[in-house]
Amino acid sequence: MTPATPAVTACERPWAAVWSMLVGFFMLMLDSTIVSVANPSIQAGLGASLTETIWVTSAYLLGLAVPLLVAGRLGDRFGQKAVFMLGMAIFALASLVGGFAPNVTVLIAARAIQGIGGSLMSPQTQAVIVRIFPPERRGAAMGLWGSVSGIAMLVGPILGGVLVRQAGWQAIFLINVPVGLIGLILAARHVPRLSTSRPKFDWLGMILSGLGVLLVVFGLQEAVSRDWGRVWGRVTIGQLIAAGVVLLVVFVVYQAKAAAPLIPLRLFRDRDFALSNGTIFLIGVGIAGLTLPILYFIQVARGLSPIMSAFFLMPTAVVGGVLAPLVGGQIVARLGARRVACFGLIVMAASLAWDVVYFTPTSNIWLVMAPGVTIGVGNACMWSPVALSATRHLSPQDAGAGAGVYNTVRQVGSALGAAAMNTLMNARLVAHGVDPSLAGKPTGALTPAQSAAFAQAMGDSMWLTASVFAAAAVLAAFLTGQAGRARR
Repeated sequence: MTPATPAVTACERPWAAVWSMLVGFFMLMLDSTIVSVANPSIQAGLGASLTETIWVTSAYLLGLAVPLLVAGRLGDRFGQKAVFMLGMAIFALASLVGGFAPNVTVLIAARAIQGIGGSLMSPQTQAVIVRIFPPERRGAAMGLWGSVSGIAMLVGPILGGVLVRQAGWQAIFLINVPVGLIGLILAARHVPRLSTSRPKFDWLGMILSGLGVLLVVFGLQEAVSRDWGRVWGRVTIGQLIAAGVVLLVVFVVYQAKAAAPLIPLRLFRDRDFALSNGTIFLIGVGIAGLTLPILYFIQVARGLSPIMSAFFLMPTAVVGGVLAPLVGGQIVARLGARRVACFGLIVMAASLAWDVVYFTPTSNIWLVMAPGVTIGVGNACMWSPVALSATRHLSPQDAGAGAGVYNTVRQVGSALGAAAMNTLMNARLVAHGVDPSLAGKPTGALTPAQSAAFAQAMGDSMWLTASVFAAAAVLAAFLTGQAGRARR
């Protein structure tokens, strides 16, 4: 039986509220990838080691992922607007500290606090959309929300490269300060103050979920730099991740019995919510592993500059940004969430397979760029119907909790995708007789034979993301969600 349509809070200017919150949401998602292109400059400027430099990114992702479940519930209890503005203020202040960091230790600490601020912001954006739009009008807003997430992660390396080249690595942090102030002013003016619920806070659930997510995400991040070796003494990365999984299982068992659970497990009785979370997990895996082999192929195998390699991501970002609101607002309403999601995910998988064909040192460079357009189409079509299906039957009281689960699942998927792609790329390079250290050579330093082998290894790695998106399409095929006007 289909759950009743939840009550929606009246809002005079709902789109003004959405755009106001998306300023901050775009900023926090951008910071997931913008720093990667600045790592060499940060390492040289602060005299940091490679491990310390990697932690500049890892600290942010940990701070973003660990509190997400709690942050969603905080919005339900204290109000989405208040928690969102608190998160944005923390994010902007931490960015200011990071921009003037005298050493890498201060920068790592600032990045962790940035992540916590971003974690407070992220679920509130989705929860507010759920609460101010009725389900039949939610598609365009969810389409815009989803496209911002995907596009920000793709635009990050492009914008980072421009800022570092023109103003130094400090600029990638300092630019967040005026953007954060603008976002605070817009949120204060346009985001409505919504009603709150005051359940008892689940402290034990918070501890179990926080430690579980921390161990899993930390283990996956360390797998990238340590190649799945040991972390402390005899403790291996596999053991660390296993301990995190055990804690999360204990958390789920406890939530089933808790009087005031942090995450109401009844949410997963809704078929669309459960399937959407599985689908967004796979999308997180695929998106995180999407750009790595492409950028390495362009820079190392083809010998192009970092700025030129970032240019190759532009078609995806532009096409996705233009199509996403149209897809979420009109196409999903006409064709239904299931059809649009499956189409987008299949296009993503087919585009990546198409890319592999042209992963050679001599292929026409325009043919290498062409799949970026179809990836943009797939990117525009997959975010909104999945998000819409996940939130369609959420009650206003559970909007924050549901958004927290959804964002946490996506973030854990991204961590797994980055670790898996790094491991696979190294394995395929070795299989093709290429020293993985060649990935760090200056642009154009490889011999023709090395370039060919390197390109083949990156092409092999792309099959992982193609397979992940194909698997996500299979899950999405079982969604019910919005049936489309014709069927209704």
